[in-house]
Amino acid sequence: MRKTSMVLRERAWRGGCMVLMCAAVAACKAPPRVPAPVEDRGAPRHVTVAPGATPPARATPLPGAENEGKPGYHTVRPGETLIRIALESGQNWRDIVRWNNIENPNVIEVGQVLRVVPPVSAPVAQAEAPRAVPPAAPSSSVLPPLSAGSAPRVAATPAPAAPAPAPLPQASADDDIPWAWPTSGAAVVLAGFDEQKNKGIDIGGRPGDPVLAAADGRVVYAGAGLRGYGNLIILKHNNTYLTAYAHNQSLLVKEDQTVRKGQKIAEMGATDSDRVKLHFEIRRQGKPVDPARFLPPR
Repeated sequence: MRKTSMVLRERAWRGGCMVLMCAAVAACKAPPRVPAPVEDRGAPRHVTVAPGATPPARATPLPGAENEGKPGYHTVRPGETLIRIALESGQNWRDIVRWNNIENPNVIEVGQVLRVVPPVSAPVAQAEAPRAVPPAAPSSSVLPPLSAGSAPRVAATPAPAAPAPAPLPQASADDDIPWAWPTSGAAVVLAGFDEQKNKGIDIGGRPGDPVLAAADGRVVYAGAGLRGYGNLIILKHNNTYLTAYAHNQSLLVKEDQTVRKGQKIAEMGATDSDRVKLHFEIRRQGKPVDPARFLPPR
């Protein structure tokens, strides 16, 4: 009996050893444990702002942020260019460059706040009094769009400005401009003014038909840098009125050139348009108005 008990204990001991050895072998063959990834909870991936709360401020405020919402300032919206801002504020884009010390006119940021009215001490580029009209440039001289390579760079401390040109006499209401049609011959109006859909009138014609200045003024833009307008000329007539001439096949004047009413400034075309036409706008302090209210009857 005693011998049987010893045999049983010896078998149990051997069985336990075998179990321990198998476990050790299995542990050696098992792949090493990979620690769980560590998540950094110190810096949140996004910040949730409660309704009505003020979002966190940018580390570096955009230029002019302190003037946001003030009269005479414009906050840049997505898709806007300096040329469009100038057109819609009734200003010369070069003036806006100077007033805001912009180094590259092609680089403005969404949310940037720009001055779009002249400072009290800053002269405004006005239309000059009529002078002898220089000969028109050849029809092939299409001016390039505003680009980083051709745009003027404004120094931090601008050089003394040249004497301002003599402005046109201003009527008391600034509305007594003797307007003329921007095309010769019988005008075929393809589309009238619609404040929401059409900022001016569309006049039909043939390629190369003359496009005429509707009043005395100065060229403040000539190029193709405004989407939807093609080859575009903008004239400034006084501190109130601008006119725009779009979709031309060629431009015959250059920026800062003075023109007279009836002078040929471009040739009609179909740039950025589905057909040959002149898109003509009159803007009063940057706001489009119906040209039919100003042009003489035909």
